[in-house]
Amino acid sequence: MPRLQTNTLYYGDNLPILRDYIPDESIDLIYLDPPFNSNRSYNVLFKETGGASPAQTGAFEDTWEWGPASISAYEEIAIHGTDDTAKLLMAMVDALGHNPVTAYLSMMAVRLIQLRRVLKPTGTIWLHCDATAGHYLKVLMDSIFGPKNFINEVIWKRQTAHSDSGQGAKHMGRLHDLILVFSRSGDYTWNEVYQPYDESYVDSFYAAVEPETGRRYQLGDITAPGGADPAKRNPHYEFLGVTRYWRFNKKRMEELHKQGRIIQTKPGTVPRQKRYLDEMPGVPLQTVWNDILPIQAQAKERLGYPTQKPLALLERIIQVGSNPGDLVMDPFCGCGTAIHAAQKLERNWIGIDVTHLAIGLIRQRLGDAFPALKGKIRVVGEPEDLPGATLLAKENPHEFQWWAINRLGASPAGGERKKGMDRGIDGIIPFVDGSTERRRVIISVKSGKVSPAFVRELKGTVEREKEPIGVLVTLTPPTREMKTEAVSAGTWRSEFWKKSYPRIQIVTAADLLNGKQVEMPPQVSPFARAPKERDREGEQGGLAL
Repeated sequence: MPRLQTNTLYYGDNLPILRDYIPDESIDLIYLDPPFNSNRSYNVLFKETGGASPAQTGAFEDTWEWGPASISAYEEIAIHGTDDTAKLLMAMVDALGHNPVTAYLSMMAVRLIQLRRVLKPTGTIWLHCDATAGHYLKVLMDSIFGPKNFINEVIWKRQTAHSDSGQGAKHMGRLHDLILVFSRSGDYTWNEVYQPYDESYVDSFYAAVEPETGRRYQLGDITAPGGADPAKRNPHYEFLGVTRYWRFNKKRMEELHKQGRIIQTKPGTVPRQKRYLDEMPGVPLQTVWNDILPIQAQAKERLGYPTQKPLALLERIIQVGSNPGDLVMDPFCGCGTAIHAAQKLERNWIGIDVTHLAIGLIRQRLGDAFPALKGKIRVVGEPEDLPGATLLAKENPHEFQWWAINRLGASPAGGERKKGMDRGIDGIIPFVDGSTERRRVIISVKSGKVSPAFVRELKGTVEREKEPIGVLVTLTPPTREMKTEAVSAGTWRSEFWKKSYPRIQIVTAADLLNGKQVEMPPQVSPFARAPKERDREGEQGGLAL
């Protein structure tokens, strides 16, 4: 197994990456938010728009169907899994049949076994799911991690109302996600987190306000029980004319009195201790989290990735279950919220995703939030040379297409991965020509043999869409006829930028590997920019490379 690389992104299916790259008992905290279809039936798993992210939809459109991959996973568990897990999964498949639900559970089971292997005995795993599959995943994790290692089921209230309820609906609005928390042993890292007291509690129990400071306080009892055993008995003495058993010895009581922390409201009454609200830690964190809002349309952290989770949610999880310098892993890292939170909180991290869209977005996000990281994020599994790009094109033409689109800083056409019916458009790069006018560069990617017909096709698409620039990305070098055909399309001039650009451009895979970009006006990122983060000293967070 290669040496563990931290602060690294891995491109590819997380199962072989876990097996080949991540050693036993090496991870302090695992957070995973695998593709699941909130508020929709698993009978149409990942098929409807508006559910799972388009990237995940495409990446898992075959994985979550009962077929060769899920059968292989099921057989691996049945033959090589622990008795408990094998019996449980076989019972589920026997009871529920061969369908997307059991395909999902089979594929998750083999991954959860690997995640348990790489988790430290002091670590915790946080599995984000929804009520549709949460009950299945809970018993699956019981069989893998052990029922005694179940810690919590967190309820995250992600919305206040939902359009799937109301008039005509035969169910209540589905407003929450589940986060299942397990450990490998009873000796796991756990940091207590406190939340502010609610307003009614403060008004009831801290009603008094100190006039000179404005600080709220309450008066607490400082008497204590006596006891038959003198060795265990609390101190007994007279103080301010009152004789009692007290919580403090006489010296400490006198010090507190001089500080104004012990007061007697009137002579003869039992003295009490002044306890300030601003010195109280708050309410220990409970399992219902309704204080973290989902990503709103106007939120600064919104990147445009459909399944993006709030940064505050991942910060809380990482703060509870790890310490600075620990290693956090997200094997379904999507747009990288867990990675962002780990970097911000001074943890090391590993992220894995099966789409180039996600890997490219995380690179951009970390570079925007932590400028010192720009251009320094390692990615294992991406093509690094022309043979690697050629292999990717041969094994997975659609991922080659996404890789090429990502290298150009473009976004997939329509934001979705669809086979066919793309009207000749694989990707787009938006830009602003003038103060308000938005225009687009149209990208067409060809991973096989090329010919002048592809250039003519792109010219027709550009004309049909009334856009100024088209780019043909090819795996192999263009022919002389292709170059001639592209030049014949002429140029497009931007009066705002006072510059002309080739109307049809050809970019090869070798060009992409050498960093070549499209000749065009300054582009608008397909995803929003992440706000810049600063560490406690006001300097940019670094990355151990």
